[in-house]
Amino acid sequence: MQKPIDIGTNRQLFLDDYVIDSMSGAKRVIHSPTRREAVIVGDKPWDRASVSYMSVIRDGDLYRGYYRCDHEGSDKREGSPRHTAYAESTDGIHWEKPILGLHEFEGSRDTNLVWLSPGANMCVFIDGNPAEPPERRYKAVVRTGRLEGEALGAPGPCVLALSSPDGINWGLMQDAPILTDDPFDSFNIAFWDEWTHLYVIYTRGVGGSDGPFKGGVRWIRRATSDDFLNWSGLELIDTGEVPSEHLYTNSCVPYERSPGTYLMFPSRLVLDHTPDPDWVGGPGVNDIVFMSSRDGITWDRTFKEAFIRPGQDYENWHERGVYFERGIFQTSPDTLSMYCSDHWRYPTTRISRYTLRTDGFVSVNAGHRGGEFTTKPIVFEGSELEINYSTSAVGSVQVEIQDEQGRPERGFSLADSPEQYGDKIDHRVSWTGGADISTFTGRPVRLRFVLKDADLFAFKFN
Repeated sequence: MQKPIDIGTNRQLFLDDYVIDSMSGAKRVIHSPTRREAVIVGDKPWDRASVSYMSVIRDGDLYRGYYRCDHEGSDKREGSPRHTAYAESTDGIHWEKPILGLHEFEGSRDTNLVWLSPGANMCVFIDGNPAEPPERRYKAVVRTGRLEGEALGAPGPCVLALSSPDGINWGLMQDAPILTDDPFDSFNIAFWDEWTHLYVIYTRGVGGSDGPFKGGVRWIRRATSDDFLNWSGLELIDTGEVPSEHLYTNSCVPYERSPGTYLMFPSRLVLDHTPDPDWVGGPGVNDIVFMSSRDGITWDRTFKEAFIRPGQDYENWHERGVYFERGIFQTSPDTLSMYCSDHWRYPTTRISRYTLRTDGFVSVNAGHRGGEFTTKPIVFEGSELEINYSTSAVGSVQVEIQDEQGRPERGFSLADSPEQYGDKIDHRVSWTGGADISTFTGRPVRLRFVLKDADLFAFKFN
């Protein structure tokens, strides 16, 4: 007998097969976001060379974005200036670069710069650790180059810890690096994990059959800390296979609408595909892939297809042409907004907003002929079932509640389930006897979903 999974009132997505027991005539499919408008463009003397590696936080009614910028004339070599600039928005869609007057560029303080050195590629988060004082409410990490790291006493590139009382004025938490086991190039992601009550960081690493630092592919490592200054050893993430593809960034986020779910959007670098052999940046081309995890160290790579392709825009068809930035937010009831840099190393360098249906990363899909799946035994809290689904005009979704052995519960069988059709994010399921299912609270049950020309994205109990 399978041990029931206690899901409480947590929303269940179909990123993996964790809650699925059997499936017939249906399959899980990944959905790609749609590129919308450019939100940050390189239009200032200090950011015209490139804008990239943006981390976005939601701070009350304000969205705050921190992005790397390279100034005109920067040659991108070791030691070339890479600064951090600041932008803000009230809706996550329309962004401004406020003049802060903090840091000077070419003789003027009329800039939106918030950090010059040491280090760059700043990842910012609001610290939810109740033990931390207000003056350290905002935290960040930056990575240094080789020369900066050596000046700080590290053998090479390293990671530094920053804090701020207001998200604008930043300082080092200590002079010494918090991590020195390089490589740390690209975007290192740190945050306070509300579910484990630890600080977590995901950094650049190397993995493969030749060992962690000998000829392997670009990969991802993870470490944890309870004070943000002293960290566990960096550990390669596990995807259940020997790393064989270059994953150059990670952009990890805990998905707040589904507690215990972590999402990752690495940039996949393909070195043996070079559309323009004369491209000066280097060989290869990249896209963005999708992974998910329930513990932060073991990651599901069911979907090897690209989450975001370079598309028809030729200026994205080169190495590191598109990067997924850090931050996913529900900017309307039915829409998630996320951000990607593209046109990197072109004069049209920019960060664009992408949108996806709320919870819409993966669905269980059945075509016109229909299909179904049944969950493993689950235990829930609440009195009603909510689903996120979409059907065609002829399509439908039906839900049957079964006991632990798979027998239909009286009054909640498939025959008692009217066809649900339409396109809704938070639809309350009803049976012929009503929507109240409180009689099953705390008891192991199974759910049987029968679909026709429909997608089911998520379910939860309220």
